[in-house]
Amino acid sequence: MATNLHSKYSKSIEEHYTLDSVLNGWLAKDYSFAGVKTVRVVTPVTVPMSDYTRSGANRYGSPKEMEDIVQELTLTQDKSFTLTIDKGNNADQNGVKAAGKMLALQIAEKAIPLMDSYSLKRLSQLGGKIVGNATALTKSNVCERITAGTTYMDDCEVPTYDRVLFVPSETYAKLRLSEEFKSCENLMDKSLRKGQVGTYDNMHVVKVPRSRWPENVNFMIVHKRAACAPIKFKDSKYHQDPPGISGSLIEGRLYYDLFVFGAKCDGVYVEVNTASGAGTICEIPEISTSGAITCATAGATIKYTTDGSDPRYSAAAKIGTEADITEEGTTVRAYAFKDGAFPSAVAETTL
Repeated sequence: MATNLHSKYSKSIEEHYTLDSVLNGWLAKDYSFAGVKTVRVVTPVTVPMSDYTRSGANRYGSPKEMEDIVQELTLTQDKSFTLTIDKGNNADQNGVKAAGKMLALQIAEKAIPLMDSYSLKRLSQLGGKIVGNATALTKSNVCERITAGTTYMDDCEVPTYDRVLFVPSETYAKLRLSEEFKSCENLMDKSLRKGQVGTYDNMHVVKVPRSRWPENVNFMIVHKRAACAPIKFKDSKYHQDPPGISGSLIEGRLYYDLFVFGAKCDGVYVEVNTASGAGTICEIPEISTSGAITCATAGATIKYTTDGSDPRYSAAAKIGTEADITEEGTTVRAYAFKDGAFPSAVAETTL
């Protein structure tokens, strides 16, 4: 039997193509998880304006204690990796597997893409406005569809600065060929930030590789302060000749998550491809005046609140098909969610 032996290894390593995190620098960073697993975000609830009365005791109106809405942000993603480089194998391969370089390669090819994929999918599921469209995106309609998102944000008074348009490569290809995009400012004259491929309608345009992009999402518009992607720690190291190993032991750990702030959720707009065989969005629940909650989407779970807060983000939200408080005047808000589908919009009824 003929035997083929490797006589020599090149000192160059055929690495896969890699990109840095596409989310780095584009989301809020002023929230710290130092020393804790869960952060509670408190949003004060303001009161309606009233007419001033020039006589009587309560001339400014009836005083009402300021309430608040609490959102809990709990880290869930705790990922790790470990691998060894045997000293004998590395010597036989001309020393191409330097431990430090292999550690950087593992982070670039596995850790960062995994973190991006999770974060972008979660961002698409937590968007304040998720819309479906069964009509395929083309170079003729892509700008109109994106404009629907910016118009929604304008009407919700989301600031026009610091908006980011995240697009998969196939959507960017259509956008790049559209007449509106080609006729806007000269992008090549601008100094673009890392990951950015241009600007459109005063938004930074960031192109995301298909492998990291959430399935059935056409594009997302995100205001920087509407979401955060905290990394509690990223720990990586290598040990030379640890007990039981003649060579290097490489280890790493990432503890992270992504959150959308309920008070600023209108700053995340998601368009989903709902063509036949593509994505689905849960039907909005129906709430009866007696407090019963139903949803037409089979297998969907319903989450509701009775304090007026948004059940998608509120720590007070409960799961069920009937409100636990049914007093007259109670405001019930509910939405539906299901594995493999996008969550519904929020329904609201006053009992």
